[in-house]
Amino acid sequence: MTKHFPRPEGSPLMLDWFDGHAVNLSATERRATSLPTRRTVKKEWQAAWLLRAITCIDLTTLAGDDTEGRVQRLCAKARAPVRADLLEALGIEKVTVGAVCVYPTMVAHAVKALEGSGIPVASVATGFPAGLTPLPLRLAEIRYAVEQGAKEIDIVITREHALRGDWAALYDEIRAMREACGAAHMKAILATGDLKTLTNVYKAAMVAMQAGSDFIKTSTGKEDVSATLPVSLTMVRALRDYCGRTGQMVGFKPAGGLRTAKDAMNWLILMKEELGTRFMMPDLFRIGASSMLGDIERQLEHHVTGRYSAANRHALA
Repeated sequence: MTKHFPRPEGSPLMLDWFDGHAVNLSATERRATSLPTRRTVKKEWQAAWLLRAITCIDLTTLAGDDTEGRVQRLCAKARAPVRADLLEALGIEKVTVGAVCVYPTMVAHAVKALEGSGIPVASVATGFPAGLTPLPLRLAEIRYAVEQGAKEIDIVITREHALRGDWAALYDEIRAMREACGAAHMKAILATGDLKTLTNVYKAAMVAMQAGSDFIKTSTGKEDVSATLPVSLTMVRALRDYCGRTGQMVGFKPAGGLRTAKDAMNWLILMKEELGTRFMMPDLFRIGASSMLGDIERQLEHHVTGRYSAANRHALA
């Protein structure tokens, strides 16, 4: 991941930045509901936004039956996410996804398959998805993934710290994970579906950024409730507040439950409305998804031909 600004370094734990802060649920839901209706993107502009969404996708496989062959197919799709004839019709020479995300033991396979492409490999770590293994083992897993060639690490937090309001413990944990990542960029997964309230989401996001996270991420995709627009709005507002206080730019990654081109448009609109165009770039915005890519390619084909094809003509890999 190449950034054109200093990497966020975090800050000391500052409880007064969020202590007593409460998120108004109904107001947040009203604002989130209005986002898809406030801005309409059509025709060639929609195609351009969908191409931008592709560059922000972390193409992901996190299944128990992952194999080297599956990872190789995923990486082939990452290199060429849209059919060549469609790119030619759109006047685009090349487009690739933002990253490929896999388990630590699959990192070496992905690195080999992506050699020369410039696409980074991201790895989940720290006892994903529950994060309930002992901290030394979680830190060792980070270091293993980095040694295997991962350039980005998606860590999970201990939800109990947030649910109990033990923000010092959460800060120390994430700070240790950031140190274990070294030069690899760290995305802190808050598992927002487990945090129960938007107020907890805001506070956990602020602590993760103070601890030095390069990105804050909604979900593992394994919770009952994953990325939603109200949760994402809450995290983006926390990100904006943190940037205003420190000048440090931290990225955002929604993940889990995003499956369609419409979802991609809605989250791009969120970033545009709340943070501006700069935060629609892949160094500050990622989408954790896999099936979404097929629907985006289908929508691009409709833009080019005027006809909708069957979804099975746009297989993931």
